Amino acid sequence: MTMRLRAVATSVEPCGFRINPYPGSKRLQVVTLTNEVIKEFIESVAQWPVQALEYKPFLRFAVADKLDQLTDNTLAPTLNSIMRNRATAAFVLNYDGENGLTGELATEFEIKLSTAIAHLIGLADHDAMFGHYYARFTVKNEDNSDSYLRQAHRRMELHNDGTYVEHRTDFVLMQKLGEHNIVGGESLILHVDDWEELDKFYQHPLAKQDIIWGAPKSKNVDKKVVHPVFFEEDQQGKPHMLYIDQFAEPQNMAQGRYLYEMGESLEADPNYIQIKLPVGSMLVVQNHCWLHGRDKFVAHPQLSRELLRQRGHFTS
Repeated sequence: MTMRLRAVATSVEPCGFRINPYPGSKRLQVVTLTNEVIKEFIESVAQWPVQALEYKPFLRFAVADKLDQLTDNTLAPTLNSIMRNRATAAFVLNYDGENGLTGELATEFEIKLSTAIAHLIGLADHDAMFGHYYARFTVKNEDNSDSYLRQAHRRMELHNDGTYVEHRTDFVLMQKLGEHNIVGGESLILHVDDWEELDKFYQHPLAKQDIIWGAPKSKNVDKKVVHPVFFEEDQQGKPHMLYIDQFAEPQNMAQGRYLYEMGESLEADPNYIQIKLPVGSMLVVQNHCWLHGRDKFVAHPQLSRELLRQRGHFTS
Protein backbone atom coordinates (compact mmCIF):
# COMPACT_ATOMS: atom_id res chain seq x y z
CA MET A 1 0.00 0.00 0.00
CA THR A 2 2.04 2.96 -1.23
CA MET A 3 0.68 6.33 -2.15
CA ARG A 4 1.90 9.85 -1.47
CA LEU A 5 -0.60 12.63 -0.83
CA ARG A 6 -0.13 16.05 -2.35
CA ALA A 7 -0.99 19.05 -0.23
CA VAL A 8 -3.76 21.23 -1.64
CA ALA A 9 -3.40 24.98 -1.20
CA THR A 10 -6.28 27.43 -1.48
CA SER A 11 -6.75 31.13 -0.94
CA VAL A 12 -10.50 31.28 -1.54
CA GLU A 13 -12.64 33.53 0.63
CA PRO A 14 -15.34 31.47 2.43
CA CYS A 15 -18.90 32.17 1.31
CA GLY A 16 -21.83 30.76 3.28
CA PHE A 17 -19.64 29.40 6.05
CA ARG A 18 -16.92 30.43 8.46
CA ILE A 19 -13.85 28.62 9.70
CA ASN A 20 -12.09 28.83 13.06
CA PRO A 21 -9.66 26.66 15.01
CA TYR A 22 -11.15 24.36 17.65
CA PRO A 23 -10.64 25.84 21.15
CA GLY A 24 -7.26 24.83 22.49
CA SER A 25 -6.08 23.18 19.26
CA LYS A 26 -3.77 24.51 16.54
CA ARG A 27 -4.74 21.65 14.21
CA LEU A 28 -8.45 20.87 14.37
CA GLN A 29 -10.61 23.29 12.36
CA VAL A 30 -14.29 24.12 12.87
CA VAL A 31 -16.35 24.79 9.74
CA THR A 32 -19.79 26.29 10.38
CA LEU A 33 -22.36 26.55 7.59
CA THR A 34 -24.85 29.39 7.77
CA ASN A 35 -28.51 28.67 8.39
CA GLU A 36 -29.34 30.17 4.99
CA VAL A 37 -27.10 27.64 3.23
CA ILE A 38 -28.65 24.79 5.22
CA LYS A 39 -32.21 25.81 4.32
CA GLU A 40 -31.31 26.16 0.64
CA PHE A 41 -29.53 22.81 0.71
CA ILE A 42 -32.58 21.09 2.18
CA GLU A 43 -34.73 22.48 -0.64
CA SER A 44 -32.21 21.71 -3.38
CA VAL A 45 -31.84 18.01 -2.47
CA ALA A 46 -35.45 17.31 -1.42
CA GLN A 47 -36.04 15.58 -4.77
CA TRP A 48 -33.64 12.76 -3.79
CA PRO A 49 -34.50 10.47 -0.88
CA VAL A 50 -31.61 8.69 0.82
CA GLN A 51 -32.64 5.47 -0.90
CA ALA A 52 -31.93 7.14 -4.26
CA LEU A 53 -28.42 7.99 -3.03
CA GLU A 54 -27.94 4.36 -1.99
CA TYR A 55 -29.05 3.04 -5.39
CA LYS A 56 -27.40 5.68 -7.65
CA PRO A 57 -23.81 6.50 -6.64
CA PHE A 58 -23.58 9.52 -8.96
CA LEU A 59 -26.30 11.24 -6.89
CA ARG A 60 -23.87 11.36 -3.97
CA PHE A 61 -21.71 13.68 -6.03
CA ALA A 62 -24.82 15.59 -7.13
CA VAL A 63 -25.75 16.49 -3.54
CA ALA A 64 -22.10 17.44 -2.89
CA ASP A 65 -22.15 19.70 -5.93
CA LYS A 66 -25.40 21.34 -4.77
CA LEU A 67 -23.84 22.19 -1.41
CA ASP A 68 -20.65 23.53 -2.99
CA GLN A 69 -22.65 25.72 -5.39
CA LEU A 70 -24.50 27.25 -2.43
CA THR A 71 -21.12 28.42 -1.11
CA ASP A 72 -20.07 29.82 -4.50
CA ASN A 73 -17.79 26.79 -4.87
CA THR A 74 -15.63 27.81 -1.91
CA LEU A 75 -16.45 24.92 0.44
CA ALA A 76 -14.79 22.12 -1.56
CA PRO A 77 -11.38 23.79 -1.92
CA THR A 78 -11.45 24.82 1.73
CA LEU A 79 -12.20 21.32 3.01
CA ASN A 80 -9.64 19.74 0.69
CA SER A 81 -7.04 22.27 1.79
CA ILE A 82 -7.64 21.28 5.42
CA MET A 83 -7.62 17.54 4.74
CA ARG A 84 -4.54 17.44 2.47
CA ASN A 85 -2.46 19.55 4.87
CA ARG A 86 -0.83 17.28 7.44
CA ALA A 87 -0.60 20.15 9.94
CA THR A 88 -4.42 20.23 10.14
CA ALA A 89 -6.05 17.26 8.33
CA ALA A 90 -9.23 17.28 10.44
CA PHE A 91 -12.34 19.40 10.92
CA VAL A 92 -15.61 19.56 12.79
CA LEU A 93 -18.54 20.55 10.60
CA ASN A 94 -21.71 22.04 12.04
CA TYR A 95 -24.27 24.66 11.13
CA ASP A 96 -26.06 27.66 12.62
CA GLY A 97 -29.59 27.41 13.98
CA GLU A 98 -32.02 24.52 13.52
CA ASN A 99 -32.75 22.60 10.36
CA GLY A 100 -36.50 22.77 11.03
CA LEU A 101 -37.00 19.03 10.51
CA THR A 102 -38.06 16.27 12.87
CA GLY A 103 -38.05 12.49 12.98
CA GLU A 104 -36.91 10.56 9.93
CA LEU A 105 -36.92 13.70 7.78
CA ALA A 106 -34.26 15.17 10.05
CA THR A 107 -32.22 11.97 9.84
CA GLU A 108 -32.53 11.91 6.03
CA PHE A 109 -31.24 15.47 5.90
CA GLU A 110 -28.26 14.66 8.13
CA ILE A 111 -27.35 11.68 5.93
CA LYS A 112 -27.54 13.88 2.84
CA LEU A 113 -25.35 16.51 4.50
CA SER A 114 -22.70 14.01 5.54
CA THR A 115 -22.85 12.48 2.06
CA ALA A 116 -22.21 15.90 0.53
CA ILE A 117 -19.24 16.54 2.82
CA ALA A 118 -17.70 13.11 2.19
CA HIS A 119 -18.01 13.50 -1.57
CA LEU A 120 -16.52 16.98 -1.60
CA ILE A 121 -13.27 15.49 -0.30
CA GLY A 122 -13.34 12.02 -1.83
CA LEU A 123 -15.42 8.90 -2.38
CA ALA A 124 -17.17 7.02 0.42
CA ASP A 125 -16.54 3.29 0.15
CA HIS A 126 -18.97 0.42 0.74
CA ASP A 127 -19.33 -0.25 4.47
CA ALA A 128 -19.74 -4.01 4.79
CA MET A 129 -21.03 -3.78 8.36
CA PHE A 130 -24.17 -1.89 7.27
CA GLY A 131 -24.35 -2.81 3.59
CA HIS A 132 -24.31 0.73 2.15
CA TYR A 133 -21.77 3.49 1.50
CA TYR A 134 -22.41 4.59 5.10
CA ALA A 135 -23.13 2.82 8.38
CA ARG A 136 -25.66 3.67 11.09
CA PHE A 137 -25.36 2.13 14.52
CA THR A 138 -26.57 2.77 18.06
CA VAL A 139 -24.71 2.74 21.37
CA LYS A 140 -26.93 1.67 24.29
CA ASN A 141 -26.50 1.02 27.99
CA GLU A 142 -26.21 -2.74 27.48
CA ASP A 143 -24.45 -4.44 24.59
CA ASN A 144 -23.54 -7.94 23.46
CA SER A 145 -21.57 -7.06 20.31
CA ASP A 146 -18.19 -8.52 19.38
CA SER A 147 -16.18 -5.27 19.35
CA TYR A 148 -15.84 -2.12 21.44
CA LEU A 149 -17.71 0.03 18.90
CA ARG A 150 -21.06 -0.21 20.71
CA GLN A 151 -19.85 -0.82 24.26
CA ALA A 152 -20.78 2.26 26.27
CA HIS A 153 -19.01 1.70 29.57
CA ARG A 154 -15.44 1.51 28.43
CA ARG A 155 -13.13 3.82 26.55
CA MET A 156 -12.71 2.87 22.89
CA GLU A 157 -8.95 3.12 22.45
CA LEU A 158 -7.24 5.36 19.92
CA HIS A 159 -6.93 3.69 16.52
CA ASN A 160 -7.05 4.08 12.75
CA ASP A 161 -9.91 2.68 10.66
CA GLY A 162 -9.49 0.43 7.64
CA THR A 163 -6.87 -1.89 9.12
CA TYR A 164 -8.68 -5.04 7.99
CA VAL A 165 -9.79 -4.07 4.46
CA GLU A 166 -7.89 -4.18 1.18
CA HIS A 167 -9.06 -0.79 -0.09
CA ARG A 168 -7.53 2.45 1.10
CA THR A 169 -9.21 4.43 3.89
CA ASP A 170 -7.94 8.01 3.64
CA PHE A 171 -10.69 9.67 5.66
CA VAL A 172 -13.25 8.85 8.33
CA LEU A 173 -16.42 10.89 8.88
CA MET A 174 -18.31 10.42 12.15
CA GLN A 175 -21.67 12.15 12.58
CA LYS A 176 -23.99 12.24 15.57
CA LEU A 177 -27.59 11.59 14.47
CA GLY A 178 -29.22 11.61 17.91
CA GLU A 179 -28.73 10.90 21.60
CA HIS A 180 -30.67 10.58 24.85
CA ASN A 181 -29.56 10.45 28.48
CA ILE A 182 -25.92 10.93 27.56
CA VAL A 183 -23.15 11.99 29.89
CA GLY A 184 -19.60 11.40 28.65
CA GLY A 185 -18.79 9.59 25.41
CA GLU A 186 -16.72 12.45 23.99
CA SER A 187 -14.77 11.87 20.79
CA LEU A 188 -11.00 11.56 21.24
CA ILE A 189 -8.39 12.27 18.56
CA LEU A 190 -4.60 12.34 18.58
CA HIS A 191 -2.40 13.57 15.74
CA VAL A 192 0.47 11.21 15.01
CA ASP A 193 2.96 14.09 15.12
CA ASP A 194 1.79 15.04 18.63
CA TRP A 195 2.36 11.53 20.02
CA GLU A 196 5.27 11.95 22.42
CA GLU A 197 6.67 8.45 21.85
CA LEU A 198 6.24 8.36 18.08
CA ASP A 199 9.96 7.98 17.39
CA LYS A 200 10.27 5.07 19.80
CA PHE A 201 7.74 3.03 17.81
CA TYR A 202 8.44 4.45 14.33
CA GLN A 203 12.15 3.65 14.61
CA HIS A 204 11.49 0.20 16.10
CA PRO A 205 12.66 -2.85 14.09
CA LEU A 206 9.02 -4.02 13.84
CA ALA A 207 7.64 -0.67 12.64
CA LYS A 208 7.55 -1.79 9.00
CA GLN A 209 7.20 -5.51 9.52
CA ASP A 210 4.01 -7.05 8.12
CA ILE A 211 1.34 -7.89 10.70
CA ILE A 212 -1.86 -9.86 10.12
CA TRP A 213 -5.13 -7.98 10.67
CA GLY A 214 -8.60 -9.52 10.87
CA ALA A 215 -12.07 -8.46 12.02
CA PRO A 216 -14.93 -9.87 14.14
CA LYS A 217 -17.98 -11.38 12.44
CA SER A 218 -20.07 -8.21 12.83
CA LYS A 219 -17.82 -6.42 10.32
CA ASN A 220 -18.84 -8.88 7.55
CA VAL A 221 -15.27 -9.04 6.23
CA ASP A 222 -13.88 -12.59 6.23
CA LYS A 223 -10.53 -12.09 4.49
CA LYS A 224 -7.50 -11.12 6.56
CA VAL A 225 -5.00 -8.53 5.31
CA VAL A 226 -1.29 -8.05 5.93
CA HIS A 227 0.52 -4.71 6.34
CA PRO A 228 2.86 -2.93 8.76
CA VAL A 229 1.65 -0.41 11.36
CA PHE A 230 3.70 2.31 9.63
CA PHE A 231 2.77 1.35 6.10
CA GLU A 232 3.93 4.46 4.17
CA GLU A 233 5.36 7.97 4.37
CA ASP A 234 3.68 11.10 3.07
CA GLN A 235 5.22 13.62 0.67
CA GLN A 236 7.19 15.15 3.55
CA GLY A 237 8.61 11.78 4.53
CA LYS A 238 6.50 11.62 7.69
CA PRO A 239 4.79 8.40 8.77
CA HIS A 240 1.25 7.28 8.07
CA MET A 241 -0.27 4.74 10.49
CA LEU A 242 -2.72 1.89 10.17
CA TYR A 243 -3.28 0.46 13.65
CA ILE A 244 -6.04 -0.85 15.90
CA ASP A 245 -5.48 -2.94 19.00
CA GLN A 246 -8.61 -5.10 18.63
CA PHE A 247 -7.92 -6.53 15.17
CA ALA A 248 -4.16 -7.11 15.14
CA GLU A 249 -3.15 -10.79 15.16
CA PRO A 250 0.49 -10.99 16.33
CA GLN A 251 2.27 -14.18 15.35
CA ASN A 252 5.03 -14.15 17.96
CA MET A 253 6.09 -12.63 21.27
CA ALA A 254 8.01 -9.78 19.65
CA GLN A 255 4.97 -8.60 17.67
CA GLY A 256 2.70 -9.03 20.68
CA ARG A 257 5.00 -6.97 22.92
CA TYR A 258 5.41 -4.25 20.28
CA LEU A 259 1.66 -3.87 19.78
CA TYR A 260 0.90 -4.00 23.50
CA GLU A 261 3.48 -1.34 24.34
CA MET A 262 2.23 0.84 21.48
CA GLY A 263 -1.34 0.69 22.77
CA GLU A 264 -0.23 1.54 26.29
CA SER A 265 1.78 4.50 24.99
CA LEU A 266 -1.08 5.89 22.90
CA GLU A 267 -3.58 5.66 25.76
CA ALA A 268 -1.16 7.36 28.17
CA ASP A 269 -0.32 10.21 25.80
CA PRO A 270 -1.57 13.59 27.12
CA ASN A 271 -1.81 15.33 23.75
CA TYR A 272 -5.18 14.01 22.61
CA ILE A 273 -8.11 16.35 21.93
CA GLN A 274 -11.47 15.69 23.59
CA ILE A 275 -14.45 16.81 21.50
CA LYS A 276 -18.10 17.06 22.47
CA LEU A 277 -20.19 17.08 19.30
CA PRO A 278 -23.77 18.37 19.27
CA VAL A 279 -26.39 16.34 17.40
CA GLY A 280 -26.03 16.91 13.66
CA SER A 281 -22.35 17.80 13.84
CA MET A 282 -19.66 15.63 12.32
CA LEU A 283 -15.96 15.05 12.83
CA VAL A 284 -13.84 14.31 9.75
CA VAL A 285 -10.22 13.18 10.08
CA GLN A 286 -7.43 12.15 7.74
CA ASN A 287 -7.27 8.55 8.85
CA HIS A 288 -3.54 7.95 8.54
CA CYS A 289 -2.21 10.91 10.52
CA TRP A 290 -4.97 11.09 13.15
CA LEU A 291 -5.97 8.33 15.56
CA HIS A 292 -9.47 8.49 16.98
CA GLY A 293 -11.43 6.90 19.81
CA ARG A 294 -14.23 7.60 22.29
CA ASP A 295 -14.40 8.17 26.02
CA LYS A 296 -16.69 6.00 28.15
CA PHE A 297 -20.29 6.97 28.97
CA VAL A 298 -21.89 7.35 32.37
CA ALA A 299 -24.31 4.46 32.82
CA HIS A 300 -28.03 5.19 32.39
CA PRO A 301 -30.81 2.63 31.72
CA GLN A 302 -32.12 4.63 28.74
CA LEU A 303 -28.73 5.68 27.34
CA SER A 304 -28.85 5.87 23.55
CA ARG A 305 -26.71 7.46 20.86
CA GLU A 306 -27.12 6.94 17.12
CA LEU A 307 -24.08 7.51 14.94
CA LEU A 308 -23.34 7.60 11.25
CA ARG A 309 -19.99 6.69 9.70
CA GLN A 310 -18.61 7.22 6.22
CA ARG A 311 -15.13 6.05 5.30
CA GLY A 312 -13.42 6.49 1.97
CA HIS A 313 -10.47 7.56 -0.15
CA PHE A 314 -9.39 10.87 -1.60
CA THR A 315 -10.08 11.65 -5.25
CA SER A 316 -8.52 14.21 -7.55
